[in-house]
This record gives sequence, C-alpha cells and structure tokens, in this order.
Amino acid sequence: MTNGQPQISNRKVVQVFLISLVVILIIASIAGLKYFMSGFLGAVTLYILFRHRYHRLTTEKNWNKSITSILFIGLSLSTLALPLYLLIRYIVPQASSVIDNRDRIVVKFNQVKEWMASKPVLSKIDMSADSLVIWVQKVLEYVPQLLGSVAAMLTNIVVAFFVLYFMQTNSRLLERTISLSIPFSARSKKLLWAKIELMVRSNTIGIPVMAFCQAVFAAIGYMFFDVNNALLWGLLTGAATIVPVVGTLLIWVPVCLVLVASGQPVNAFWLALYCFIVVGGVDNVLRFTFLKSLGNVPPLITVFGVILGLNLFGLLGLIFGPLLLSLIGVLMEVYRNEYGRRQELSQILLKRNEKRQNFP
Repeated sequence: MTNGQPQISNRKVVQVFLISLVVILIIASIAGLKYFMSGFLGAVTLYILFRHRYHRLTTEKNWNKSITSILFIGLSLSTLALPLYLLIRYIVPQASSVIDNRDRIVVKFNQVKEWMASKPVLSKIDMSADSLVIWVQKVLEYVPQLLGSVAAMLTNIVVAFFVLYFMQTNSRLLERTISLSIPFSARSKKLLWAKIELMVRSNTIGIPVMAFCQAVFAAIGYMFFDVNNALLWGLLTGAATIVPVVGTLLIWVPVCLVLVASGQPVNAFWLALYCFIVVGGVDNVLRFTFLKSLGNVPPLITVFGVILGLNLFGLLGLIFGPLLLSLIGVLMEVYRNEYGRRQELSQILLKRNEKRQNFP
C-alpha cells in the first residue's frame, strides 16, 4: 500500500508481460503462416475425428504409434481421393460436352432472354451481348485465383497430413501441454473440449451427408422432369449446399427458368415445387434427426459461422466458422463456471458467517 493506493506486485507485472508476449508471438506466427492455416486446421480436424480410435489402438492394443498414424493418413487419403476421382471422371466429360455444344447454349440463352423480355419485372435486367461479355470477363478474373486456390489446397493437404503425424505420435504430450497451459478448472476444460469435439464432428460429418442427400434427391427430380445432364446438375445442387443463405436455390432456380423459357412451364412449375419441398425439406429433416444427434447447432450460428469461416479459412471455414461463433457461448459458460459460481459461493459463505456472528 503506497499513499493509500494498493501496489501491483512484480509477479503480476511479469505475468501480464509474459501473457502479452505469448499473445503477440501467436498472432505474428499466425500472420506469417497464414498460407498454411488451412493445413493446420485440417490436421486439427482429423486429429479430433481419429483421436479415440487412435488412442484405443495404440494404448489398449499396443499398436506402433507411427504405423497407426500412417494407416489413418492412408485412410484419409483414400476417403478424400476416391470421391474426387469419381466426380472428376464424371463431371469433366459432362462439363466438356456442355461447353462444346455452344449452339445449344446460345439457343437456351436466347430463349431465356426472350422469355424475360416478355415479363414486366424481368425485362429490366440487362441481358444484352455487351452485358454478357462483362459478366464473362468478371468470371474469368477469378480463374487465376481459382488455380491458385487449387495449388494452395494441394499444398495444405500435404501440410495437414505432415502435422497430423506428429500430433498423433506425440498426442499425450501435446494434450498434457495444452491442458496445463489453459488456466481453467478441470470441469471447464472438459466442457471446452466436449463442445469443440462436438462441433467439429457435427460439421465434418453433417455437411457432406447433407450435400450428398440433397444431390441425390435433386438429381432424381431433374431426371423425372426431363432436365438434360440431370446427374451433373444434381451434383452441382449438392455442392451449392455450402453456399450461405442461398444454398441449392443457386442451381435449381436457373434450371427451372430454362425449362420455362424452353416451352416447358408445367415441368418447370412441378420441378420448382419438388425442389422447394423435397430438396429443401431434406435439409430440415436431417437437421432435426441425424444432425441433431451429432450436435444440436442453432441454424443462425451455422449460417453466419459459415460466412465468417469461408472469409477467414476458405473451405475449412465450413467447420471452424460455426465453431468460432459457438465458442463465444462456451467461453461465457466457462466464465460463469470459473467466476460466477465462485462469487455465489463466497456470498453464501459470507451470509453463513454473518448468521453465526449474529447468533446469540
């Protein structure tokens, strides 16, 4: 106490300085390794997904840690490569046939243009050749960025498996170090880990399952209502599931407009109704059944988390974007556990002491 004011101890000053230094170094490291951030996050995702099985094999069955990690990496590569190979093998020829058939594209475009010109509201949309050229140029501007993203994705896949190997083979030391570094009670640490694991599993498993189911139902609808290249459009509809807010509307609405412009208004109407009820309904059904069993994530957190995550982390933002928003609520709960209940307990003890002092 100096001049009536409490003096801050040197220990507190050193503690604040060290924490600030650690935070600054972490931020600097993240900024410097931003290009590889998707790889690190991918490794964390795979580590969480495989953690229990890896520990069971290496601890209970005494499997070699390095060999077990390599087996999990091989399993991950197979799971990732096989669907991509099948998709590319089908989509590339289909897309090439669509692009090569330029006359048909021009005919469809002119049909849509004439149909829109006959509608009072849609006629205001500029569908001229000059406007189309501008839009094509804007799309082509993203081609170098897309190629760069593909190169970055391949690099980060290598980084993810490289980091995963060392995370798994040193898992006990890693988890113990992280646990000791987090200044929370054991209860709060368990809560934090449980929420992170739940969110990662929910998004990693839930999003692909939802996209696959919507792709299947969309493709069935396209086939039934005589849409050309139905399977291709079904796959694109499933992929559009990850687009925030708009989702599958991004694909099936233009498909329905082309049907209307092509002189098939009845098919277009029933297809739109089918996509709205069935394809859109698949999302709701899965959320309240399968996805709810994985982790009951509020829809608003999912939507805005995906928007946030895509801006920060790219494709892996689908997983870590909602996780970041969910962590806000988890950390508030941790704060209540760490400090709110302590205050309640101190108040209870204070009242007990007062009662004892007042007791004759």
